[in-house]
Amino acid sequence: GLDFVFTYTDNVTPSSSAGKLIQKYPDRCINFGIAEPNQVGASAGIALSGMVVFAQVFGPFLSLRAADQIHTDIAYNDVNVRLIGTHAGVRAAGGPTHNCIADLALYRAIPNLTVVVPADAGQCRKVIRQSMDFKGPMVIRIDRGGSPQVYADNSYDFVIGKAIETIPGNDAAVISAGSSVYWSMMGAKILKEKYGINARVIDMHTIKPLDTEMIAKCARETGCVVTVEEASINGGLGSAVAEFLCEQSFGGKFARVGLPDQFAVLGSPEEVYKYYGMDPEGIASKVAGLLK
Repeated sequence: GLDFVFTYTDNVTPSSSAGKLIQKYPDRCINFGIAEPNQVGASAGIALSGMVVFAQVFGPFLSLRAADQIHTDIAYNDVNVRLIGTHAGVRAAGGPTHNCIADLALYRAIPNLTVVVPADAGQCRKVIRQSMDFKGPMVIRIDRGGSPQVYADNSYDFVIGKAIETIPGNDAAVISAGSSVYWSMMGAKILKEKYGINARVIDMHTIKPLDTEMIAKCARETGCVVTVEEASINGGLGSAVAEFLCEQSFGGKFARVGLPDQFAVLGSPEEVYKYYGMDPEGIASKVAGLLK
């Protein structure tokens, strides 16, 4: 009796959770092959018939190949489609053509889109469940899977649009989303042990609408805000936080950690993130440098 349809590209393996779903509900699962714009457009049509649609799409192609369909078919019609973009950041390990780094800038500029970046698998489940009753289109941005758990206990309250404080601290606030929440927490550990700095870590899982109350609280109580994201430094979480802080005439310290304005170097995701100072040591060093 569930009113949902699952659309996917043909890289879903039978061994994955999606594979199990396809076996259990074959009549509700539609394979579009590698035709992402068609998949996104058709998902809008299915949603207009009254269904909630979950569309699993390879992240870089969702944002770049299907931008027109996201804008005109999904957002303009304000339909109940959950666009699940996988392989965030450089997780595909396929180089510049397969890096998913410009997506947040695009999604933030499109009206009606809610954008959620779960911190771990448990939180992703919470987002999926809440999205069943959510009205309007949503992008759920995830990585390749297998990332560390941020939350040891999944019984915590989760609300789309409300950020979560994962580590307390009043010397600085590190605002992050997705896999980088874990890196930020590890960075906070280094800050405490190596520099004696107590950094607060915020899981800003919803990029749009942004929890500006939490940002204002962090700015007021710490005077130092650093954002960390697995995306381009331009137009994503860091830009959103900076825009808000500037409009509030924030006079404290601020920095963004993310992928620079260039096509990233080739390498495993961990090597690439370390190269750009996005690993725990890089984050700790950025915060410590700001406070000096």
